[in-house]
Amino acid sequence: MRQYSADLTPPWKKPQPVPEVPADPGLVVEEPGTGFCGAVIGCEAGTVTLEDRFGKHRVFPMEPRGFLLEGRVVTLVRPSSSGPARSAPSRTASGSVAVPGARARVARAGRIYVEGRHDAELVEKVWGDDLRIEGVVVEYLGGVDDLPAIVADFAPGPDARLGVLVDHLVPGSKEWRIAESVTSEHALVVGHPYIDIWEAVKPSSVGIDAWPRVPRGQDWKTGVCRALGWPSENTGAVWQAILARVGSYKDLEPELLGRVEELIDFVTGSGGA
Repeated sequence: MRQYSADLTPPWKKPQPVPEVPADPGLVVEEPGTGFCGAVIGCEAGTVTLEDRFGKHRVFPMEPRGFLLEGRVVTLVRPSSSGPARSAPSRTASGSVAVPGARARVARAGRIYVEGRHDAELVEKVWGDDLRIEGVVVEYLGGVDDLPAIVADFAPGPDARLGVLVDHLVPGSKEWRIAESVTSEHALVVGHPYIDIWEAVKPSSVGIDAWPRVPRGQDWKTGVCRALGWPSENTGAVWQAILARVGSYKDLEPELLGRVEELIDFVTGSGGA
């Protein structure tokens, strides 16, 4: 008697075979169920460990058709010990894992505000690649005094979080009181202790021993330029020279790095409540 297959699925509806890709260290893939994207840093016991751009680790089973590689479905398999060595994942200026060929995400409703144009330029230079992937737009305030009106007009909510970076945010200061007045579940105001964003650049990165102290009541940028023998009549040009010396997060003080990463996590929902 003739035997028939029990599989009556039409050929065009059957899952198509997908490539098997060795899970070599440094390979950047996405787990579609969670949206977690990162570089392979380990592979054992049928699982793969990925590290995302924030340095967070997640372990996933290496199931068939379980990952996306440059947008294509693939099956990860254990790399052969004799296979070619893969170089360590490249990094963005912020130190996160670079995602080759990644497209900028459509802008989120959420925003990050910084206190001035120089702040925005520094954030763009170091975190620009990360922000574009996450779809986060950075805008700048005219001054911290404008913050209550901006927050009220923005009307932060669960799907439109607002993060704000403020200069010289120290307890008891005017900036501190304003920040406290607008902070809410969906609006986070953080700050660094520096009088100006210039000071968040490590002195060694700009070739000085330390940022000079400027007497109260004197314009800080002008005072710094005069103390260091820089042209005080054009602080904008001085800032561009400082910015040119910033190559990555390694040129910035930790007090700024932590605050910017905190804001990105908050606005994207990667951290906090």
